[in-house]
Amino acid sequence: MALKEDICRKIEEIIPEAGRCGTDFSVEYDNRNHAWVVDLHQGRSHLKTFVEDTEAENCLTGDRCIPLGLQIGQLKRNIDLYRTS
Repeated sequence: MALKEDICRKIEEIIPEAGRCGTDFSVEYDNRNHAWVVDLHQGRSHLKTFVEDTEAENCLTGDRCIPLGLQIGQLKRNIDLYRTS
């Protein structure tokens, strides 16, 4: 299983505009949904997305990060739109 720190570093690497793990976003494993939860936050605004284990593993071990990058990138765009509206 992927490690939280590895996922944090990978998100920072492939989507630098998401910010820093622990400051601008957090990553936790959700045992109930069997997926990683990425919580992007800016001020009081929070948006979360689930990243399936296989997506996280594929990105960390095989450099197949397009699904993860698209998902987190869209989350970032959504929170930016929300804050400007």
